[in-house]
Amino acid sequence: MESKFEFKDNRTFGEKLKSFGQSILFWKGRKKGMIHTMNIRLSDIRAIFFPKDFYEKYHYLGSVPYREEGDLFKALYPLVLAMDYEARPKWCPRWFLRFLHLFGSDNSIVRVRNRTLHNLEKRLTKGILMWDYKTKWSNYDLRISISAPNHLHSLSNGIERQFYKEGRENELVEEILKLNPNAPICRGSIERLEKQLEELENIKPE
Repeated sequence: MESKFEFKDNRTFGEKLKSFGQSILFWKGRKKGMIHTMNIRLSDIRAIFFPKDFYEKYHYLGSVPYREEGDLFKALYPLVLAMDYEARPKWCPRWFLRFLHLFGSDNSIVRVRNRTLHNLEKRLTKGILMWDYKTKWSNYDLRISISAPNHLHSLSNGIERQFYKEGRENELVEEILKLNPNAPICRGSIERLEKQLEELENIKPE
């Protein structure tokens, strides 16, 4: 019984030859079934050799921050630099890894444009990659997902904990000062601030 999910390539020999030629030229996107690689623009080429910002410079590491501003960028900045230090061989220029990421992986963490270049990129970077980062339950509940050695995971976990701690403390201080603008604030312990807030909330107005 044939699977209903089976894909049959019904392209003519000429169409297949054209697609193969495009893969060698590295320029035009190709479509095969549900997979469609992107058309490479001049701006993509420019970003390889002349990156204009943090994102373009370290994009070969995956989902790095777009904007160089805010507490989230400041929190992730040391992690990206540490990943770059581990991922890039000392003899390898960073532009070459950006080249491989574009022409091998389509500037994506999930697509493959050219299998040979994609595999070379993974071999050189040892598979180090930032899959995602986001705040989940609140603006300070940071979640970071990376593929990396244990010491980089330890750094990532430390950043998550510190980001949460500072955000939660700021939230508690704000709530405390709403109830008592003259309240003494002693940072360094979320539990202490939570207890202080609870005591203020339990004070009955005279």
